Amino acid sequence: MVERQTVGAHYGLRDWLAQRVTAIVMALYTLLFLALLIGAPKLDFAAWRQLFAPQWLKLATLLFLLSLYYHAWVGVRNIVMDYVKSSSLRLALYVIVIAALIVYAGWSVQILWSV
Repeated sequence: MVERQTVGAHYGLRDWLAQRVTAIVMALYTLLFLALLIGAPKLDFAAWRQLFAPQWLKLATLLFLLSLYYHAWVGVRNIVMDYVKSSSLRLALYVIVIAALIVYAGWSVQILWSV
């Protein structure tokens, strides 16, 4: 008889959809950002500051970064769920990854709104 583990069984469709939606958001932002870079006359510090001056670009960049962090969380969580069998080690890894992603998100906001 096969003993099934139902850990994470309810994540399937939601994770699949989250990965696709965040990937689309990141792809669209990448195309937008490449278009802005191609249209930029020069790329010195003043030009970068001017590029990120509009509020809409800061918000778009923040949306991109939050999508990136969520995309990373879903991927790392699924890998850890599949390959780390020890519950205590899995929990410790989850806490470390979540803490790192929260720090990265806060740092991103600080960087974006300091420009």
